[in-house]
Amino acid sequence: MIRVTKIQIPGLETRKPRRLYVCTPKDYETSGRRYPVLYMFDGHNVFYDRHATYGKSWGMREYLAKAKLPLILVAVECNPEGNRRLNEYTPWAFNRRGVGRIEALGRTTMDWITGQLKPEIDRAYRTLPDRDHTLIAGSSMGGLMSLYAVLADNDVFSRAAVISPSLWVDRQKMNRLIADTPLRQPTRIYMDCGTGECTEGERAGMLNTLFDTARRLTKAGCEVAVRTVPGGRHCEADWEKRIPVWMDYLMPETAEEIE
Repeated sequence: MIRVTKIQIPGLETRKPRRLYVCTPKDYETSGRRYPVLYMFDGHNVFYDRHATYGKSWGMREYLAKAKLPLILVAVECNPEGNRRLNEYTPWAFNRRGVGRIEALGRTTMDWITGQLKPEIDRAYRTLPDRDHTLIAGSSMGGLMSLYAVLADNDVFSRAAVISPSLWVDRQKMNRLIADTPLRQPTRIYMDCGTGECTEGERAGMLNTLFDTARRLTKAGCEVAVRTVPGGRHCEADWEKRIPVWMDYLMPETAEEIE
């Protein structure tokens, strides 16, 4: 079941309230069990094509139903107004040609997720609230935020799916965060990008950045799976195809093991 409510995020208010999606397993009402929780960015693109920015969602509802994963999924809609999604989904300010100056509101976003949203979810639902059962995932700028979250909020999240991440945003600060963050164990990260996400001339640089980041994470003590997707594009239709790969890596447990 998917419950959709309208919310405002303090400090990140929108003209129209944004959507919060909470998807519970089919047996949630009858099982009496507690469940791991996966938080996802760009929630409007996660479940419903009619809500998705470009008319195609990730199809997570169908995947979860087919896979029968014992998991609660919480997804938060981004700020759709102008460039404010970029502001919310970066921990470091930057300038972008054609866009201008982007503010760093990623920390504000994470403070709300960890300080307000997660406690509310843990109160309202039968969750397994410890870090070992708390995951985070996102793509593009949401992928950057997922990597930032599992590092900067490592006491909250133990696993992250970093899909087609925007690692071009201040690589020096990301490298410093990786090097300077004491990580709890286990910390497991899945990373990927598609070879069709950029021009041929940009491909080598994109892949070098991806694999260099993975090496740094491994050196810091993370369990890392890094993957290139031949021909993979930067869009929800292609990200949907990758779901079984990263979910199998991040959640290898069976329902019995989670119980």
